[in-house]
Formats: sequence, structure tokens, C-alpha cells
Amino acid sequence: MKPALSEKDRTSPSDWQQFTQGQALADAISRQLQPWWQQIFGYYMLKVGDLSCQLDTSNCKIQHHIGVGRFCPQAMLLAEADALPITENSVDAVLLSHCLEYTADPHHLVREAHRVLVPDGYLLLSGINPYSSVGLLKWLPGLAHKYPWHGRFFSASRIKDWLHLIGFEVLSEQRFFCSAMLAKEYKATRWQLWNEQYMNYFGASYLLVARKRELPLTPIKPKWQLSPAFAQQVKGVSARQRSD
Repeated sequence: MKPALSEKDRTSPSDWQQFTQGQALADAISRQLQPWWQQIFGYYMLKVGDLSCQLDTSNCKIQHHIGVGRFCPQAMLLAEADALPITENSVDAVLLSHCLEYTADPHHLVREAHRVLVPDGYLLLSGINPYSSVGLLKWLPGLAHKYPWHGRFFSASRIKDWLHLIGFEVLSEQRFFCSAMLAKEYKATRWQLWNEQYMNYFGASYLLVARKRELPLTPIKPKWQLSPAFAQQVKGVSARQRSD
């Protein structure tokens, strides 16, 4: 397994149109997110990364949606995804859509999301599934400099290990969008719909939903128990001291 930390700089996509079938993928992610918008409440949600800023979150019940990006016009705050100018424990949800693939230190990006989330806050993270036709095509030389193959693909199980390590509870894992992303347009044929229903494990994208957990630290007072013989000696010494 290759290390997650990379010294190679990768240019992050600034628009879904830079992906082949990018708009279809964005629509598929938005559909997967819809059921969660009815369960997440609060005041602030961060949409981290240019791609996240462009996803439809209008049905989310959180009051304020703040886009954090670099180039897209939907970004309200210009910043790097791994250096958020946000105080810790201050936002209720963080949306990270296809950010880990194009950052040098994905561990740090996940920790940064954990830092800004309030306890019990939600992290919604999407990425490219390496165990898909898109993942297999990454090894073709002609695709190495095109999106999404320009990035590094991390499996959902590996991301879940990272999340558990820093204190997240993973609530859901969904795989979808069964396409090789080679054709210019995505066509929802009968065969495509069958794949989405029965072969979604090999879908091109996955969505992880996790919640930040912090266990309260309750001090436990030790209950010291003296052996009967030692207890009698202590009582005897105390009695002599009082008589003296």
C-alpha cells in the first residue's frame, strides 16, 4: 500500500466540467446527499473545495452554507482546503467532495475537517472508487494527465480507517455511478440502471457520512480496600496516638 503523504503537487479541478461526464457525476452525488439533508441541523455548513461549492445543498436544513474554494465563483471564502481559517468546534457539517484525491496530505485535510466540526457534527465525503472501471483505467498512460485520473484514488475502507483513528463514527457508505467516464455524455440506459442497482459496489464514486464523536472524560475515584490485618494495625496505631 502506497503512503498517503505525497511530495508531488497535483492541480485540483476547479469545475465539474473538467471531468468527462462531470456534471452527471455531480448530479449523482447530489442525489445521494438528499436524504441526509433532512437529518442534519445547525447554523453553519462548510462546502470545502471548488467542486463541493458547486453541489446543490439547497434542501439542507442548516441555515448558512459557506463555500470555501480558490477559483469557482460560488466560493464565499478563499482558502486552501487543508488550512481553513475557521475556529475549532464551530461548524455543524463539512462537505468534502473529491478533495482527498488532489491534496498532498489527505490525512491533514481530514484532521482539519475534524478540528472545525462541533461535537456530533457531520462529515460528508465523496471520492473515486479505485475498485471500479475508472480506477482500472488509471493505469492507461493516455489518461494520467486527465481528470479524474490525475489524482490519487483511496478506497472507502482506507478512508474509514483514517476517520475512525481521529474520532469519527462512520454512519453510512454508499457506492454509485457505474460508468467508466470515457464517453462525453452519460446515458442512463437500461443496462446502466441495472448496474446501478446490482453492481454498485464497483461504482465510480462513493459517499461516506461520518459523525464526530467526543467521549466525556469522567474521573473515576479509586476505591482503596485495606486487608483486614493491615486495617487492624492502622486502627491500633491511631488509638495509641490518641491516648498519648
